[in-house]
Amino acid sequence: MSDSATRALSRSLLDLCRMRKLKIATAESCTGGLVAAALTEVPGSSDVVDRGFVTYSNEAKHTMIGVEKAKLDTFGAVSKEVAIAMAFGALEHADVDLAVAITGIAGPGGATRGKPVGLVHFAVAARDGRIIHREQRFGAIGRENVRQKSVIEALKMLTEMARGPKTPVKRARAAPHRLHPRASRKPTRTSGKRRQTSRPSKPRASDS
Repeated sequence: MSDSATRALSRSLLDLCRMRKLKIATAESCTGGLVAAALTEVPGSSDVVDRGFVTYSNEAKHTMIGVEKAKLDTFGAVSKEVAIAMAFGALEHADVDLAVAITGIAGPGGATRGKPVGLVHFAVAARDGRIIHREQRFGAIGRENVRQKSVIEALKMLTEMARGPKTPVKRARAAPHRLHPRASRKPTRTSGKRRQTSRPSKPRASDS
């Protein structure tokens, strides 16, 4: 893949994953392995990219990465549900931290009612349980264009997930502001001595 934008995204993602010690797997249907190809075109990518599953048919989605047949029958291969199942399936079948899944209709044929040419579902799953799903409708822009745009979207989503969850910013606690500050209390004990009361206590009556 010679596209400069794709190459730049691939390099950036690989550098980020190296820094964070993350490994990646891909599960691709309509892109036919192009995401894995974009990443592995960069020299030295083997320290990040573990493997790629090209699951073009429903049977491949089921046998290679464990997508349930009932899910494929109910929602269809090009669906949010199947994309998420593909991502988690790739995660479970590879010793990696992140997995991306792509399933769509690149065209020119294959459209069905409600699922036009150019519809692509993406999912990225992380080992800690996070998941990102996106649906893109690229339109009938040509098979190659749909596939290339899908690669770029997948790389962007992987980068987003690789950056990790947003951690809350810890703000310094401001000192409490009082209009009339309280006088400082005297210590209850002095060093090595027990505090003496100002008045002797009255002797208690004997219980006997």
